[in-house]
Amino acid sequence: MNADPDIHGILVQAPLPAHINEIETFNRVHPDKDVDGFNTLNVGKLCQEDLSGFIACTPAGIVELIKRNSIPTQGKHVVVLGRSQIVGKPAALLMLRNALPGNATVTICHSKTKDLKTITQQADILIAAIGRPHFVTADMVKADATIIDVGINRLEDPSQKKGYRIVGDVDFEGVRQKADWITPVPGGVGPMTVAMLMDNTLCAFKRSL
Repeated sequence: MNADPDIHGILVQAPLPAHINEIETFNRVHPDKDVDGFNTLNVGKLCQEDLSGFIACTPAGIVELIKRNSIPTQGKHVVVLGRSQIVGKPAALLMLRNALPGNATVTICHSKTKDLKTITQQADILIAAIGRPHFVTADMVKADATIIDVGINRLEDPSQKKGYRIVGDVDFEGVRQKADWITPVPGGVGPMTVAMLMDNTLCAFKRSL
């Protein structure tokens, strides 16, 4: 597929089974066809603020949401919950870069972070990407904060036809009363991830001409 000129974009559906090394697998995809933005070369370009590479789709979608809704980031405190290669780290780099959206002060929190609530209460923009349903509650955010919920979690719900419902990492009903801006789940960041994947794929095609 890397060598086939009729294929312009390749993505690896993660997470992979435990016995397969994800980083090695991502790096098997040619950087010019890496529409997911996970190849080491594309991640390195993002670190250097070189936007000639492909950017991971979910963080790129977050940036697009922020830009289109005119949410200020310069000088703001952005707290990212989660340090994954797929969302947390690239989202933090995009918010940190010397550009707009960006120019923010960024804190990354994870499972070993102490006094988590104290940190999240300082966030002007909180990006939740930890995969724990309804983890972020109203007492963890300050008034008028912007809340971006990346979580996709299944909760058992016998009232639903499929037997479950999809919820985010944020307690939407509780936090929405306090936040200035909040993304829903489903219907918020998810569709933006797909849109940015299509954008990357179109870009890969144009570069191949």
